Amino acid sequence: MMAIAEAPAKVILTGEHFVVHGAWALAAAVSRRSHVEVSKADRLHIHSTRFPGPRRAPLLPAYKVVEAMAREHSFPTGLSVSISSEIPEGAGLGSSASTLVSVAAAVAKLQGIRLTPDEAARWSMIGEKEVHGKPSGIDPAICSRGGVLLFRPGEKPRPVRLDSPRSLLVAYTGVTRSTKRQISRVSAVREMFPALFAGLTESAGEISLLAAQKLREGDIKSLGRLLSFNHAVLSTMGVSNASLDRLVDLFLSLGSYGAKLTGAGGGGSAVAVAPKGKEKSIISGLTARGFDAFKTEIPVRGVQSWLRR
Repeated sequence: MMAIAEAPAKVILTGEHFVVHGAWALAAAVSRRSHVEVSKADRLHIHSTRFPGPRRAPLLPAYKVVEAMAREHSFPTGLSVSISSEIPEGAGLGSSASTLVSVAAAVAKLQGIRLTPDEAARWSMIGEKEVHGKPSGIDPAICSRGGVLLFRPGEKPRPVRLDSPRSLLVAYTGVTRSTKRQISRVSAVREMFPALFAGLTESAGEISLLAAQKLREGDIKSLGRLLSFNHAVLSTMGVSNASLDRLVDLFLSLGSYGAKLTGAGGGGSAVAVAPKGKEKSIISGLTARGFDAFKTEIPVRGVQSWLRR
């Protein structure tokens, strides 16, 4: 018998970095997914199509999740865990969180453990701390729940209900980065200018609440302006770079209402919103210039798991 689980990637529409310091952030699950298969074995062995061969170090977060679940639920760790993913690593799209949520869901399904989205996120956080140091928890929350969420540490995530699907455009620069290093960079700014940073954190939270309202109302043009404003703030903080700024400018020149980096910055990906009539040409224009670009409809379902006999 085999258990299978899949979880979505994510984008942060507004509030990244500031969410670590208590601001509201707005996140959405997107259509690319991680895929995990788990079956019984004589010992715990985790392998990934991304890291072929006997390389335990990149998979240590997944080992930590499985071992922690085994301790709490008292089951043997003799499992074979196979990981594959459509989500580029280090791209700001929640690759690690999505994978770890899928691992937790597949292991729970095989062991007959009922797993809520909150519990899947909790298990994922064990591995996320290994990857990112002090993550806010927003990535596991959105990858497990799906949909669109307002998130602030210490509070229950608030789903943003949409009366009809909305479209997002996502593109990857091809430049990977370390989230842990980017978080440290922002923390240094906070220590240097504490009063200014406090004001920016409060403003970032207000932007997220307003962006959620505009998304809910279908006012995509205003949402685009908020995305671009948020990007300008993040760029001033030093977490953008030349490749991201070029990608954001390209989104705008091709007709998007607004665009911004998504996630930690320093490379990775950008997200944009655009008029419906221009979405296809924007994606084509980005692809022609060598970017990995795609359109996603939101909301997208969260983690799913099932058994195969």
